[in-house]
Amino acid sequence: MRGRLAMGRAGRGCLWLAASGLAAALWVGGCRTEEPPVPQSVVTPVHEPRRVMVMTQIQARGVSDERVLAAMQKVPREEFVPEEQRPYAFDDRPLPIGEGQTISQPYIVALMTELLDLKEGEKVLEIGTGSGYQAAVLAELTPEVYTIEIVETLGKRAEETLARLGYADVRVKIGDGYKGWPEHAPFDAIIVTCAPQQVPQPLKDQLREGGRMVIPVGPQWTGQTLYVLRKKGGKVREEEVIPVRFVPMVREGGGRW
Repeated sequence: MRGRLAMGRAGRGCLWLAASGLAAALWVGGCRTEEPPVPQSVVTPVHEPRRVMVMTQIQARGVSDERVLAAMQKVPREEFVPEEQRPYAFDDRPLPIGEGQTISQPYIVALMTELLDLKEGEKVLEIGTGSGYQAAVLAELTPEVYTIEIVETLGKRAEETLARLGYADVRVKIGDGYKGWPEHAPFDAIIVTCAPQQVPQPLKDQLREGGRMVIPVGPQWTGQTLYVLRKKGGKVREEEVIPVRFVPMVREGGGRW
């Protein structure tokens, strides 16, 4: 995975920077001549294009957590995109969802989810709800999902979609993701889908001892890196994962941080 430039979706409080086909073109794992087998625990009656998406775009690129693969197969991605985009729901690219936002390509959703190392019953906070797709994937792994969106129309639409599809327990908030959600802290895991210049201190403070945060950090045009942060002994340690490109974190009032 290292050395691959990945493109991410920004949802709630974030805008995604599109670049068509980039992630697929820059996969350094090389070409495969055959599809890898799907673990038996993941073989369930699912929509066939969704199964192929998991095999060829996600599993083939190295995502191996069976719970994450099963979640990506189960969650109906096509339900989180506008009607006119549904024929392309399983493409290896982001898709527009309105308000200048997109739903991330399947691979980046799966990769960031796997990096969270989420356990059943743990509490997770998402910064950037967007369509609600990432939140639904998280909800397949734990019932304690909190998500923040700064664009009100997107947040309300995502909440409705999640409820309609059986994810009504996901807590959705309209607000500034930089501030986190202190009323429900601490969190075992935090996932961020937009790039601040530095990791927001409120998010560090709201991470539980032993918790993990997956976040892109850095300036928009001169290089960003996806990090996994772990809190141990009150200190937050950072681990670089791959180069990425996200747009800056948007704050209340339209400012960027």
